[in-house]
Amino acid sequence: MAGSKHGAHRGSPLGPRSPFVLDVSRLGMRPGSMITFDDTVSAPSRIGIELIGIPEGAPVDLDLRLESVSEGVLVSGTVSAPTEGECSRCLTPVTGDVEIYLTELFAYPDSATEATTDEDDEVGRVVDDTVDLEQPIIDAVGMMLPFSPLCREDCPGLCPECGIPLADVEADAEPHRHDVVDPRWAKLAALQLPDDEGRG
Repeated sequence: MAGSKHGAHRGSPLGPRSPFVLDVSRLGMRPGSMITFDDTVSAPSRIGIELIGIPEGAPVDLDLRLESVSEGVLVSGTVSAPTEGECSRCLTPVTGDVEIYLTELFAYPDSATEATTDEDDEVGRVVDDTVDLEQPIIDAVGMMLPFSPLCREDCPGLCPECGIPLADVEADAEPHRHDVVDPRWAKLAALQLPDDEGRG
């Protein structure tokens, strides 16, 4: 059974706490039963790394399959969304898209999997007939995004003297440069007197 493309609605497996909390009560803990979820939700917060990420409120497409297995609920499918950030070399805005593929097992209460996993982040849990995909999505998006995003592969970066993006001056006839006074002579230049002074 598929959800609509218009966010939470009656009969949708979206939970009340977060758009990434899905209601799995319809599976009924019957191994082999399955439901599908195809919906677009809003990112509840920014998801990503320092220079690039999915902005808060951006549309996140969820195309998922939820299957009941003997130990819990297996969630698999794709999550995709637009990204915004800035170039790591010239700091100009960059936009793009990210798509991740999820395969996450959420253990039923009192199952063998639940009983043999001590760490809370080792495996997800089915809690009150829901599964929370927020942390798996955050982790997968963070691994997929480029650590140093670029506006283009050969971005020349910023001018070290004036800080303007060098890509903006590439088409100029004259090369972009600055006359730099050797620091050893800078003090002498400051002490130099006009021609009409120093004569007496």
